[in-house]
Amino acid sequence: MADGGKSQQDLSSKDLSPKDLPARHLPYPVAIDAYGSGGFRFANLSHRGSLLCLPDGIWAWPVNSVAELTEAALAPVFERAEALDLFLIGAGRDPYALPERLRARFRALSISVDCLGTGPAAQTYNILLGEKRRVAAGLIAVD
Repeated sequence: MADGGKSQQDLSSKDLSPKDLPARHLPYPVAIDAYGSGGFRFANLSHRGSLLCLPDGIWAWPVNSVAELTEAALAPVFERAEALDLFLIGAGRDPYALPERLRARFRALSISVDCLGTGPAAQTYNILLGEKRRVAAGLIAVD
């Protein structure tokens, strides 16, 4: 696995902070092949837990529910604002209304944001990635 030998449990640790992301990632964007059972498959890898898919790679994301969507959890996205036009949030099983304070932060950075269920968000991410669009996604794992 591209995680430097770390176990899947290590990758989905609640202790993972945005500053830790570069140490544990696939260093390029790829399509999501499958989702469910608490994780994702991509690039012949399997990951248990949520994912942050950015223009420069895919990281484990320590967000388990929409209640954990904070500025800190989204900091890696905000840091890459110049490389993004759209950020998709896969909010689990159901769509989610992003709080206005977070929506305003995306707006200030000229990033469109859309909240969908995780399945539709992953599918939309794959299509836009295939079109070479400036897209990223935060995908919350579903069972």
